[in-house]
Amino acid sequence: MNSEKNVLLEVRNLRVEFKVKAKQPLVAVDDVSFDVLEGETFGLVGESGSGKTTIGRTIIRIHEATSGQIRYRGEQINGSIPGELDRDITKKIQMIFQDPMASLNERAKIDYIVSEGLYNTKQFINEEDRRRKVADALVEVGLLPEFASRFPHEFSGGQRQRIGVARALAIQPEFIIADEPISALDVSIRAQVLNLLAKLQNELGLTYLFIAHDLSVVRFITDRVAVIHQGKIVELADTEDLFENPLHPYTQSLLSAIPLPDPIEEKKKVLKVYDPGVHDYALYKPKWVEITQGHFVLGSTPEIAEYKKHV
Repeated sequence: MNSEKNVLLEVRNLRVEFKVKAKQPLVAVDDVSFDVLEGETFGLVGESGSGKTTIGRTIIRIHEATSGQIRYRGEQINGSIPGELDRDITKKIQMIFQDPMASLNERAKIDYIVSEGLYNTKQFINEEDRRRKVADALVEVGLLPEFASRFPHEFSGGQRQRIGVARALAIQPEFIIADEPISALDVSIRAQVLNLLAKLQNELGLTYLFIAHDLSVVRFITDRVAVIHQGKIVELADTEDLFENPLHPYTQSLLSAIPLPDPIEEKKKVLKVYDPGVHDYALYKPKWVEITQGHFVLGSTPEIAEYKKHV
């Protein structure tokens, strides 16, 4: 972990449960802890249903944390908090949603959609100021100000996702949770949106929590990555360190599934299938251990000893 940067977000022992009728609660997130540093892009990676989106939505207070703490700049933001802090967090933390087709109100013009945050936080002096902020947000994401008078159905998927980014930017947040922002887009458009996010980060000093299942994308855009499986983080490291030296069997299986650009090499590739049964936690309970500086992994005492042989 880069100690020169300030910690912006702290997640400690986060647990999120959902009530299921006449059944035991469903545990979506189980004892998760990590930090996000100011100015970095922190990746959260896992398969569908692993709990990564739930974590993002709990940070932004869409879901309620069952237990644990979420702190933003040292202040706890989960649970019951003062109204003023709630409004402040709404200004500072925004979310880009996964599906650009579903996340925009089809009946509203782009002017209103991009203004939603401004209306909620009352961050404009008058109508002229609001329209100027909408135009500025659209220009920042590479769209024309006159698009404000149109409806979502008039735009392509890539343009709609840019509108989603503009909506998040309009109230000038510090921290953006990007929940699989390119997974619903055509391959040709994905690079454009990723480059846009990187450009905005450099220009505006943004911090990202980038949620994804595509590891090849994660390698391109993130500084550090946490790998999550069934609600638990199993490995966390600097991005290149994780790709060069994955320790946990689940991480290895995810990396083995990345398609190779060379068709000959792709045919030779051996997929690693993760079997949770390889862990014997009956005698040794798993612990969260720092194997090398900034490289953490979840494992039993014998597993940790084995992992240390590979660093």
